[in-house]
Amino acid sequence: MITMDTLMKKNLLHIIFGIMIVIQMSSSSTIFAGATGDLEEQVMDTMVEAGTENHLAYDHSRSYGINELGSMEDDAWQMVGKKGNQFVVNDQPFYLNGFNTYWLMVFAADQSTRVKVTDLFKQASSVGLTVCRTWAFNDGQWRALQKSPSVYDEEVFKALDFVVSEAKKYKIRLILSLTNNWDAYGGKAQYVKWGKAAGLNVTSGDDFFSDQTLRSYYKAHVKTVLNRVNTLTNITYKDDPTIFAWELMNEPRCTSDPTGNKLQSWIQEMAVYVKSMDPKHLVEIGSEGFYGPSTPGRVQLNPNTYAQQVGTDFIRNHQVLGVDFASVHIYADSWISQSISDAHLQFTKSWMDAHIEDAEKDLGMPVVFAEFGVSSRDPGYNLSFRNTLLNTVYKTQLDSTKKGGSGAGSLLWQLFPEGTENMDDGYAIVLSKSPSTSHIISLHSSRLGIFNSRCSWKCNWGCKKKPALETFLYHDDL
Repeated sequence: MITMDTLMKKNLLHIIFGIMIVIQMSSSSTIFAGATGDLEEQVMDTMVEAGTENHLAYDHSRSYGINELGSMEDDAWQMVGKKGNQFVVNDQPFYLNGFNTYWLMVFAADQSTRVKVTDLFKQASSVGLTVCRTWAFNDGQWRALQKSPSVYDEEVFKALDFVVSEAKKYKIRLILSLTNNWDAYGGKAQYVKWGKAAGLNVTSGDDFFSDQTLRSYYKAHVKTVLNRVNTLTNITYKDDPTIFAWELMNEPRCTSDPTGNKLQSWIQEMAVYVKSMDPKHLVEIGSEGFYGPSTPGRVQLNPNTYAQQVGTDFIRNHQVLGVDFASVHIYADSWISQSISDAHLQFTKSWMDAHIEDAEKDLGMPVVFAEFGVSSRDPGYNLSFRNTLLNTVYKTQLDSTKKGGSGAGSLLWQLFPEGTENMDDGYAIVLSKSPSTSHIISLHSSRLGIFNSRCSWKCNWGCKKKPALETFLYHDDL
């Protein structure tokens, strides 16, 4: 029910917003094109404050997710697509504010911990987070999904079904990663172990990228996951809009071939393979964003000289047919120095700006900063620095968003519900224990919610045309 107080707020908002638009138009500036940053911030903050002052703190009773941020109803839960350098849902722009929690399937496999998956999605939804990145693999390990090549534990697969089903309930979409560069949860090292057991002449983890039998093992896993029929929803994974994208591998590296050719060949084959089986969903690599030999003018932007030697090549890798958007990770405390300093913030901004520019000028695609964070175990760590880092990432992305640029979203590493601290790698954020961090996340969600709105002016903004004044003054969705 619409109360008088709500109507007064909406009317006041329309008047304030309309006045700002008139001022902006009179100065012959393009609306939200980045020309007058202070005014843009005032407009967004006025809209946020008028409509979201009650959910800036973590509130476990709320779970507005996508709906309350102005995106879509249940009957419009459609696939996320791509148009140029932007994500779209129902032909409307979609900017994501998300998080990583990699262990959801393993927790869902045990009835005693399954509730933590629900808790996490509910809490994430309460601060407007819309996308979660998690693992759709566990190769040959404890509670393995894939116990050996093409042999699966059905109970663990049902746990992944639960994760997908539960995410949909809270209007959270999933980026599902299909294997790991690292040994945790099996990854490429486990595929090599399986190959050795089968009599293959493989010795290093990097043989995963070149050995044809190991490639076939991976492709069989991809085929199994994409064609899985969810036992709870009866929807095949490759047809489920809850899945935002498929990730080929978490942080692929091939240090045995610094030229990048071996990894490039693998990406080319696997991206096309996934797309051939599932043309509906987006595909991304899982890249950290390191520049390689194809762009000698960019390698100085890498955080260290070693980054050029790990076999990855950001621009070349993302020019591959079948790759829909770029992925970049940000770990100044791992790549530059462990001790906290302002240099971490400077690197974070320059790293993001460089990749946003690349995505716009060279790739013509969105870029998602798919992991970022700071460890509480770092020397000099404090909560204030973590909040400043989040604000740096969010502001840099929003600066791109306001210009219609390629900065399409970010995923913090990582979000935990209470009672899972034993899984903490130092980067965990527990919303109920971090109200100031929760406020920052929620405010960013609300600002992005403005750009994700169904308002007709959104289309005009995307086309860089000035919208009619009445659109701002009288649009009910505001």
